[in-house]
Amino acid sequence: FKDKKGRFQTADKGTIFLDEIADISSKIQIKLLRVLQEKEFEPVGDSKTIKVDVRVIASTNQNLTDKVRNGLFREDLYYRLNVMKIIIPPLRERKDDIPLLVKHFISVFNKKFNKNISSITPDVQKIFLDYHWPGNVRELEHTLEHAFILCRHTVISVNHLPPELITYDAQAALCRDNSKLEDPDIIINALKKSSWNKTKAAQLLGISRRSIYRKIKEFNISEDSN
Repeated sequence: FKDKKGRFQTADKGTIFLDEIADISSKIQIKLLRVLQEKEFEPVGDSKTIKVDVRVIASTNQNLTDKVRNGLFREDLYYRLNVMKIIIPPLRERKDDIPLLVKHFISVFNKKFNKNISSITPDVQKIFLDYHWPGNVRELEHTLEHAFILCRHTVISVNHLPPELITYDAQAALCRDNSKLEDPDIIINALKKSSWNKTKAAQLLGISRRSIYRKIKEFNISEDSN
C-alpha cells in the first residue's frame, strides 16, 4: 500500500498476487478486508478514498485454519480469501516438475546474469531428484542462482552447488555405500572378482579393509560360500 500509486490501484480491473498472505500484520489484514469487501481504500497519508476492482490470488505455506484458531489471522478475511483453494503438493512429491523448473530458472538467470549456461550435469540432476527440498520451489530457485554466480562455464556441476546440497550428496553416497555392507552376496561377489584378496575386494566396494573383515566375520563368509 505504500507505493506512490499503490499496488491495488495499479492492479485495478486486473489481478494481484499476494505471496505469503499468512505473514501480513493485523493492520494490513484490516485494510485488505476492506478492499475485498468494499472495493475501496485510502492510500497512506491521504484521506481520499480510491475505488478498485481487483481479483486477489494469495498463497501461503502455512495452515491458515490454525492461524485463525489461534487468533493470528482474521476469520472474516480468511473466508473472503478462501473462495477457491488450490493445494500444490511440495516439490519432493512432484519430482517430474524439477527438470522443467530447472530449465525455466536457467533461462531467467541467463538474462539476469548475462550468461549462456545451457544445462546441469547428470550428477547435479541426480542430486536435485534425490533431495527433499524443504524450501520447495524457492529453494530450488536460490540453489540455481547460487550456482549461476559461481559457474564460469556453460554447464552447472556439483561444485557450483550450495554447501548443504554437496553435504547431502556425500551423506547419500555414504548411505548407499553402507547399504552394500548389508548384502552378503555383494561382498561375496567382490571377493570372487578379486580372487578372494580382501584388500582388493574392499577397494572394489569402496570400503575399508577393517569393514570387509568385520562383515566377513559377521556373515560367516568363506571361499566355500556360494
